[in-house]
Amino acid sequence: MNILLLVIMVVFGIAAILTIVRIVKGPSILDRAVASDVLLTEVMCVLGAEMAINGHTRSIPVMLIIAAVGVFGSISVARFVARRDNTTP
Repeated sequence: MNILLLVIMVVFGIAAILTIVRIVKGPSILDRAVASDVLLTEVMCVLGAEMAINGHTRSIPVMLIIAAVGVFGSISVARFVARRDNTTP
């Protein structure tokens, strides 16, 4: 079980680092928005893996809040970009 935890931590750690690099580098706001959604999804996957390994369900409310923040963030960024694209000639 310890080897499984180590593999999960390494894979998700590398994915999180690559995602943070994409958030920092950009180049557009849509790239950053997608990368932040991916980072939220990675956090939810880590919480889900931790729940499965330890056999509890205490993190489900946290996962629901993270999912809601991700959805509302994506919607607001999409509306911002759509509005910005309509005003430019």
